[in-house]
Amino acid sequence: MYALIGAGPMGLAAARNLQKYDIPFTGFELHSDVGGLWDIDNPHSTMYDSAHLISSRHMTEFKEFPMAKSGAPYPHHSELRQYFRDFAQHFRLYPHYRFNTKVIDASPLDNGGWRIVSEQHGKRHIEDFDGLLIANGTLHHPNAPALPGEYTGELMHSADYRNPEVFAGKRVLIVGCGNSACDIAVDAVHRASAVDVSVRRGYYFLPKFIAGRPTDTLGGLIPLPRPIKQRLDALMIRLAVGKPSDYGLPDPDYKMYESHPVINSQMLHHLGHGDITARGDIANTNGLSVEFSNGECADYDLILQATGYQLHYPFIDRKHLNWQDGGAPSLYLNVFHPEHRNLFVMGMIEATGLGWEGRSEQAEMVALYIRQQLAGGKAAQQLERDIKRHCGERLDGGYRYLQLERMAYYVHKDSYRRSINRHIQQLQRDLPQSDAAYVR
Repeated sequence: MYALIGAGPMGLAAARNLQKYDIPFTGFELHSDVGGLWDIDNPHSTMYDSAHLISSRHMTEFKEFPMAKSGAPYPHHSELRQYFRDFAQHFRLYPHYRFNTKVIDASPLDNGGWRIVSEQHGKRHIEDFDGLLIANGTLHHPNAPALPGEYTGELMHSADYRNPEVFAGKRVLIVGCGNSACDIAVDAVHRASAVDVSVRRGYYFLPKFIAGRPTDTLGGLIPLPRPIKQRLDALMIRLAVGKPSDYGLPDPDYKMYESHPVINSQMLHHLGHGDITARGDIANTNGLSVEFSNGECADYDLILQATGYQLHYPFIDRKHLNWQDGGAPSLYLNVFHPEHRNLFVMGMIEATGLGWEGRSEQAEMVALYIRQQLAGGKAAQQLERDIKRHCGERLDGGYRYLQLERMAYYVHKDSYRRSINRHIQQLQRDLPQSDAAYVR
């Protein structure tokens, strides 16, 4: 019996593949239902009322459970919550989960298994499992750096933002310019008396639609060498929307795809119309006054930090995750621990265009590996050699990703999926004949 923590998109992908390969498991979920952060009623969700998917439906959905074709190309979070509930219902995953259950501690046993301490309705349980899959998500623990100086106005993080009523009549400063920051800044335009954004570095901005089609569905039919793709796509975007500096923002000092681009059609519109004003990095604060790195000053009633999230696994000691220097554990393919054969960190992965299908492939690889372990297959031994030999190596596809904590577990989609599917094929090919029914 394996323990699976989490019932968000990655947890459900793991649950489905464990089920598909007939591996018994028990799921643990803090909330009363599935969906993770996509369930805005989940107390641990960081969703906000206006949030939509930033990648298109077709590029994000699970292949074996497509979203309704009648839906919007970029679905609202409420549609996605229902999608995950339908997914769990369709594949009969609900009976595998214990809801309203908090995992307090996960510790390795001498026999290679894991002891899980959990709490449900005030009652504590201690159970031993053959292995552990961690899928509690990557976007729920706010990264909220301290502001310089002494700011006396209202301060909040995007994790606590729900709707623009909080901005009504206020002078607002949004810190950051990623996808959530831009969504929230656009929300604020309609309620705040003034909206500024504090931007430290440049970003590439992509519109959600080009020629009437979702931007992420264009291109890719003809594989191009990385340098050519970077230059060509950057040129195409520049022709479509111009340079960030045309709107008062800093231009990126890195090449296209070396950081996650911003997918937003309205941010540049509002900057161009003066509804939002771009500011530099915060140098100091004093009362309601904020001084920026270029010497400019302005007063704000509310500062909202859209400064991202940190990986957070509060139920397990970092030493068990091979967490060394940097913002993420050092694992093979962001999944496999070099020492603990039955510990899997699921979904600790970000890549432009990976979607939930890419995460499902990750889960299938893990399920096949467990199946091979149970069968004593040689492919499991081969994978374990790769884990030892290549642990911590990054599949970046030659892209020089920014050395930021939020990029610590970022990979190149095509390189990652090729490696995942190579292992899937090897593990399937070497399954014993008695397990042939599991081959997809």
